[in-house]
Amino acid sequence: MVDADLLPAEVLQLSTAVPDPVLAPGDLLNIEVSGTMPTALAPFNKGQYVTPEGNISKMNNTSSTQSGAETNTQYYLVDNQGNIDFPVIGEIHVGGLTKTQLIETITNDIYPKYVTERPSVDVRLMNFRVTVLGAVRSPGVIQSKNERMNFLEAIAQAGDLDIKGERENIMLVRTNADGSREVHRVNVHDKNLLLSPYFNLQQNDVIYVEPNPSMRQNAWQLNSAVGATSAIVGTISSVAGLVIGIINLADKK
Repeated sequence: MVDADLLPAEVLQLSTAVPDPVLAPGDLLNIEVSGTMPTALAPFNKGQYVTPEGNISKMNNTSSTQSGAETNTQYYLVDNQGNIDFPVIGEIHVGGLTKTQLIETITNDIYPKYVTERPSVDVRLMNFRVTVLGAVRSPGVIQSKNERMNFLEAIAQAGDLDIKGERENIMLVRTNADGSREVHRVNVHDKNLLLSPYFNLQQNDVIYVEPNPSMRQNAWQLNSAVGATSAIVGTISSVAGLVIGIINLADKK
């Protein structure tokens, strides 16, 4: 990254805030409600219930699939309309909300309608991941455990750019909460990447590193050589077939 050390410190400080993830269909959420009245709040936690004796008990939060794998049913899957089905409250539209906004929404739906004290709500995004493809050493899907990842971290976890990877024109594909997509170009040599809104990634971002011109040229030359070789082999086979035919015809005579 050329001349990154020349960026003013006050500018870098302003750009360090990591945006709150915006929730979208397909996201997997873990939501916990807690407070000083756990018995009253238990019904708002998926998989919890209050026994006749007044104790809090938990249901088995896993279920088996046809393949034999187990899935955690305590999580909330955001459906295609951007909704989740929350205990007691019912359907909540979460698509387009940040985690902070969802926490505020759930808190206000519970208090003061159902409890006399404001509860604590914790929301965790369980599927914050990005995909890195193309001219990198270890392409694949990268999972983040702390719900954040920046562009350079994703490239590093993919094993760094291949020596023949394009560094000044990397493609970033982003899917928004409404399902629309954006395509942006990123230059890792540009110091302004640190100030870009695309430096901090969002869940489900896709990074594609294209081969640089020399790598594309080599690939074209290889394909041309393979094509020429195939043509030569085909010609030789045709000639050989013709010779064999003539020999067989002569033998019959």
